[in-house]
Amino acid sequence: MSESALKYLSGPVVLLGAGKMGGAMLEGWLKLGLSSDHAIVLDPHMPAEAAEALAARGVSVNPNLDTVSAPSVILLAVKPQVAPDALPRVAPLVKAGTVVVSIMAGRTLSFMTDIFGADAALVRSIPNTPAAIGRGVSVAVAGPRVSAAQRDLASALLSAIGIVEWIEDEALMDAATAVSGSGPAYAFLLAEAMAQAGIEAGLPAELSHRIARATVAGAGALLDHSDLPAATLRQNVTSPGGTTAAALAVLMHEENGFGPLLTAAIAAATKRGKELAG
Repeated sequence: MSESALKYLSGPVVLLGAGKMGGAMLEGWLKLGLSSDHAIVLDPHMPAEAAEALAARGVSVNPNLDTVSAPSVILLAVKPQVAPDALPRVAPLVKAGTVVVSIMAGRTLSFMTDIFGADAALVRSIPNTPAAIGRGVSVAVAGPRVSAAQRDLASALLSAIGIVEWIEDEALMDAATAVSGSGPAYAFLLAEAMAQAGIEAGLPAELSHRIARATVAGAGALLDHSDLPAATLRQNVTSPGGTTAAALAVLMHEENGFGPLLTAAIAAATKRGKELAG
């Protein structure tokens, strides 16, 4: 199923929660061809101005649930802490052909099964914040009741905000979240730390922040556009005995360098994810 399949859904797409991530997904769906009269937004906390703007485009906002026909998809984009109260309200909308896609951190397939029932077609996914500019990474896992067509539909919906990677074992979701979900923070910290190190080396603060930010962004763009492995790109920058080699000797120290430190950081994030999931 291609993204164009969003044009031909038999039932509406219901978005529960229209915050930054949910809102970005809705915009992506509409650009991919989802008809606005097939989009339903449920968010009691949406600002009136935003609700009016969506309604003017033909999107149904906070309708009486008794008037909603059987959805093709319900996408759960609420904060995980409000899920126990918010999800039961939309559970009656789930019909035989509905696929429920969650982008809630820490809420497992088991948690959703308790609310929607053992026969529900459930997909759990974790996108990351670059989704706001269409450059996100979503890692997804399908429950046992999800058909091949429903999985393709979930892929089409999630691809509106970036690439989609599927895993077969939900137990890997915490590690995937530690890498991709939390990963943008690591990149931002790198830019932050580089800027501070530049200041301590004598650069003016504003200049150091500008060039650190642009360097991290540029390196990420090069990595994205190149077919070469990251290790090869690193080696291509590194002349024997040069300045980069001197810096990498510190960063790649086998005991307290960047590699062991990041391994420990991702292990800590993975452990915390398991704790939050119960």
